[in-house]
Amino acid sequence: MLNIIFTQRRRNSQGRSPAKTSKTSKTNILAAVNTWLAVCLLAAVTACANSPNSKALEESLAADPTLKQNPVVFSSPPPATAIETNSTAKLPPDFPTEIPLYPNAELIEVSGETDPSPKNVRLRWESTDPVNSVQNFYSTEFGRRNWEIVSRPTAEGQGSLVATRDNLRVTVSLSPTQKVGGSTEFAIDYSKESPEIAASPQPNNSESSPSPTASPTPSNSEGTTPTPSASPKSAQVSQQESQIPQQLRQYVADLTQLEVLKVRAAESANLETASSLPKPNKIITRREYARWLVAANNQIYASRQAKQIRLAVDSSEPAFSDVPKTDPDFSAIQGLAEAGVIPSSLSGETKDVKFRPDAPLTRETMILWKVPLDSRQVLPTANIDGVKEKWGFQDASKIDSQASRAVLADFNNGDLANIRRVFGFTTLFQPKKSVTRAEAAASLWYFGVQDQGLSAKDALEAKSQPAE
Repeated sequence: MLNIIFTQRRRNSQGRSPAKTSKTSKTNILAAVNTWLAVCLLAAVTACANSPNSKALEESLAADPTLKQNPVVFSSPPPATAIETNSTAKLPPDFPTEIPLYPNAELIEVSGETDPSPKNVRLRWESTDPVNSVQNFYSTEFGRRNWEIVSRPTAEGQGSLVATRDNLRVTVSLSPTQKVGGSTEFAIDYSKESPEIAASPQPNNSESSPSPTASPTPSNSEGTTPTPSASPKSAQVSQQESQIPQQLRQYVADLTQLEVLKVRAAESANLETASSLPKPNKIITRREYARWLVAANNQIYASRQAKQIRLAVDSSEPAFSDVPKTDPDFSAIQGLAEAGVIPSSLSGETKDVKFRPDAPLTRETMILWKVPLDSRQVLPTANIDGVKEKWGFQDASKIDSQASRAVLADFNNGDLANIRRVFGFTTLFQPKKSVTRAEAAASLWYFGVQDQGLSAKDALEAKSQPAE
């Protein structure tokens, strides 16, 4: 085909001038090439249309016919179930008013016997507050209203808070239920007649552990920190001992063996020493702690009379107007005042002439009385910023100015600090909060500074050694 085209072009160009002929020839050649390429492309497309390969290519690019027969349906997640509440639930007519009620909670169900003498009643509640807020509320309210706490939930918030008062037993079962809004659901079981705990599953938490073990204490940089001795009752813990927080049991057990935790069953009764501390979660009074403080110090330093506190004699002039010579604890309270351990008119640190022996002991007062018997020297000056910097207490501004000196000095005792031993890690000191008997006993387990003090365990070991 190209030959025919070139022959025809050559004939047409004969007779023309050389310049025009050269230019026309180039143009004709380009046109001929374009025509030839178009013819080749058309032939190729025509051939592909009739070949087996074209059909395979078409089928590979076609849509899957099975999708039309069995279409895939993408299901959306089911909507969250809304909270179902029963706003018509009401408290039983004979509900005990001494049971505290959480303010930000709604009663959703009442179950149990409803006859005039119910054995057990369960109230189911729901609150938008987190579980730890509910737990802290009931722990505080039970303590403030003089309930005896039998067991507590674990640190993770699992388990039940059980408290008793007179012939009433209450179980607060906490269980965070994640619903719309993240609500917390809890139940209150109360029983007036049966002494058993209301039926509700409870995990084996640390408060009801059947076998006490010594609470490990981290070692400090200067030496090994003393730890409580192992309890001789390894098979089973008595009912009273099981009420003591697990971290404090061995401290209480050591001091009980030293016979320093003496209590009075009634007013004007003689002091009694039991094999275990009665009502360990009861709030301790100022007179009780003063008595224990003197007894523990003198027992632990039984072989070092220079560190003992001298009891006051009858001829001493009372330092406090409400602790006369006839008071059964006059010798201990007066002895602490005369030794300058507790603030009084004798030391000039206070103008208050009243001791208030039957008032609850607060945390800041316990530290104020105990730390001078550890450091055996004048307490350092302190301010709010200094205490906050050392301890990190958010409520440092609420601590009394006198007590803040003892709190700051206690920090310098490292792992043997009374605050760490009694309350563990905390960023809230709560200086005005009352102290329980078990907490007070734990503070008396060790006297002195690091590597220069003695513990109740040391005193027991020295007491068990035969006399030379």
